[in-house]
Amino acid sequence: MWRRYLLWFAHEHIDFRHAEMQSIISMLDIPVKYIEEPSMKKPYWIVELPTEDHLKKIANRSVLLKSCIELWSHAKTETELHENLKQAVKNTSGKWLTTQDLGVVGSNSQICPSEQIEACCDLKKSFKVDVETFCKHFTMKEKVHKIENFSYLPLKGPVKLKNPDIILSYFEFYGVDPNNVPDKPYDVFFGRWVTDGQRDLIQHHSLKRRHFIGNTSMDAQLSLIMANQAQITSGHIVLDPFVGSGSLLVAAGHFGAHVWGSDIDFMMLHGRTRPTRVGQKVRASEESIRGNMKQYSIDSRYLDVVISDFSLPMWREGLKFDAIVTDPPYGVREPAEKIGIEKENYTLSEEHQINHIPSKVEYGLPHIYSDLLNFAARHLEMGRRLVCWYPLVREEYKEDELPCHPCLRLVGNSEQVLSKLTARRLLTYEKVHDNVPNIPVDPNSAAHNFREKYFSIGEISRKERKERKAAEIVANAAFIALAHNKKNNLHDK
Repeated sequence: MWRRYLLWFAHEHIDFRHAEMQSIISMLDIPVKYIEEPSMKKPYWIVELPTEDHLKKIANRSVLLKSCIELWSHAKTETELHENLKQAVKNTSGKWLTTQDLGVVGSNSQICPSEQIEACCDLKKSFKVDVETFCKHFTMKEKVHKIENFSYLPLKGPVKLKNPDIILSYFEFYGVDPNNVPDKPYDVFFGRWVTDGQRDLIQHHSLKRRHFIGNTSMDAQLSLIMANQAQITSGHIVLDPFVGSGSLLVAAGHFGAHVWGSDIDFMMLHGRTRPTRVGQKVRASEESIRGNMKQYSIDSRYLDVVISDFSLPMWREGLKFDAIVTDPPYGVREPAEKIGIEKENYTLSEEHQINHIPSKVEYGLPHIYSDLLNFAARHLEMGRRLVCWYPLVREEYKEDELPCHPCLRLVGNSEQVLSKLTARRLLTYEKVHDNVPNIPVDPNSAAHNFREKYFSIGEISRKERKERKAAEIVANAAFIALAHNKKNNLHDK
């Protein structure tokens, strides 16, 4: 019998929730029935799965999933929830029933089969009840009162607050607006806790504890989300062609992949750049991408990193990767460069070639993303994924102007807001064709010159702030002068 579950999510990176979950479900090939259509306005999904093991497999990958509950009752009011549970104890049909099936008038709630409750009624099984709220806080006295309201349940085992055999969870959902909290909850839930998501990994991989980081090191949570959306599993070969300090390699390595990286920045790959941490004068000798992999005991999955210009790919034809995950440079905090020279008809004598360090020119975003998508079309295994970030000005965003390629299908598109005016989108492409045409530059990617617009917007906003501040000073001075004149007039009278 399929079981019904409540999937409760952390209320952050909301736009990434659906893409991460669908990637995991698709990767694990797990059939799912949605009892309610997933909504951005609710921090939970209600689903049915074939077995509890399927649920645990999903939770074992997701970093946005907070906890998973075997649902016993879901209602709009607390009174209705208790009525449902009392009816559930009598429901021996082996399936979920509506209250209308049982002849209960004025309610549309659904009632779980009694066998779910009976499985927790063993004399030897200790239990406790947790009370959780969303967008509201309860005192301990209020929580105890709500727990005591479940005394009618036929639970025979002892109460044990620390490490019990069974944890029962009661949730009250008060919406997502902390400035407009209703007196009564919108939804209430009760059920048996099954497992938690992988939220602990965020702290485990935190950049605060990592040995080697740079100016643009990817946040640990976003790195893990990218690895999930790339559907990385044990034994995969994964490439980051703009590797930087290697945060994405750490996340891919955590899920069992063997990782490659490349970057044009010689100093970064050798750990010789200026330290990023405040107060650190010089980098330690162990600071490197390999050192990071060793820190998390996954150095056996580290293949290597290579200094190379991505506009001149060095990989042989026929080489295939299982996933490509990357965050290309935007030209803001780190330069977007490739090997080149602006002089015409420039030649280098043989005597200077031995110690020659090539000069660099700007590597524009249109060319970066065209090269990236062309590379993915050639070097990804069929059905495998490219996951990359794409920066843009928010008011100019149009989905049909995102980078595209005939061999790649866009399957994920999530926004991370950077400021009031700018954002970046996490794009997930899946390879669907192997007949790769020669596409020099994606015609859509030229629509966004992010670096130029980023700085022009910054200049405008700074100018506006100065003008606004000057206007406020003038207005305040005029108000003070007016008040002073009124005071003098009253004094003269």
